[in-house]
Amino acid sequence: MSKKIVDVAGLKLGGGKIYIQSMLNIPASDVDGNVRQAVQLEKAGCEIIRAAVPTIEDVRLIPAIKSAVSIPLVADIHFDYKIAVAAVEAGVDKVRINPGNIGSADKVKAVVDSCKAHKVPIRIGVNSGSLEKELLTKYGSPTAEALVESAERHIRILEELDFDDIVVSIKSSDVKLMISAYRLFAQRFDYPLHLGVTEAGTERMGVIKSSVGIGSLLCDGIGDTIRVSLTADPVREVYAAKDILRACGIGGGVEIVSCPTCGRTKIDLIGLAQQVEDLCRGIDKDIKVAVMGCAVNGPGEAREADIGVAGGDGVGLIFRKGEILRKVAEAELLNELKKEIELL
Repeated sequence: MSKKIVDVAGLKLGGGKIYIQSMLNIPASDVDGNVRQAVQLEKAGCEIIRAAVPTIEDVRLIPAIKSAVSIPLVADIHFDYKIAVAAVEAGVDKVRINPGNIGSADKVKAVVDSCKAHKVPIRIGVNSGSLEKELLTKYGSPTAEALVESAERHIRILEELDFDDIVVSIKSSDVKLMISAYRLFAQRFDYPLHLGVTEAGTERMGVIKSSVGIGSLLCDGIGDTIRVSLTADPVREVYAAKDILRACGIGGGVEIVSCPTCGRTKIDLIGLAQQVEDLCRGIDKDIKVAVMGCAVNGPGEAREADIGVAGGDGVGLIFRKGEILRKVAEAELLNELKKEIELL
């Protein structure tokens, strides 16, 4: 089944590239705070920003944010069609709204007509925690089939209004359910998919659950945008999303490999590995960097790395593709590694 392409301010969802998304978590009334956070997210590598727009007054966020960043902005709307229409007219690039929750047919049509006129896509967001009561009765619980049927209901409402610039998300805090629902949807529909494990938790557990859920689907070839939902600074969501993409062999940038340490390790490898990770976060090169604890086996075990360090007893080795370049003092390992990375 060929994938439908949905254009979001120039980004081609469904075209093969996976885009990283995050959501602002500053109160909507604080326009300046939202603008500052949006700028931080763009600098961190976020490619699509979503903002909650709970009231008609909060629509003022849209021009303020769009004037400060160059990436698409999505308005998250609940229930009130007037807010959705106002957000579109204010220049938002996509709206996240469930047409089945908007109300009467004329209200849904008003939103669709506005989106058509401004070429703004709609993301339908199905969530296992807010499934329709009749579907819960029909299936007994939020099953994958129930979630997909809910998504289909919303899709049909839009399609009947001759609107198909649609992106879909089918989220759950249950990782296995989320994976099953997305797989089932992908078998039946060709609309682009936004992946995420909702309410995933704090940074530690949220990253684990998101990695399993999002990563499994990406490895299946499913997904067009991703969001790692964390109870944490949204910038951390962006970093985690980048790491998931790299782990799936999709995202570019620096991939760091490091050994887990053992009794042979005679340097502070844990501290060094963290320093290398911090160093490489802002480097835009598709390279593999190794941080190994053993100067005897390290270069050989990490021979596929473009550049790496291996610790010894107060000294370390700089190596490239398994070949030792030179020995340096432990205190200079990070600086010497940085020099070699800049040469790549």
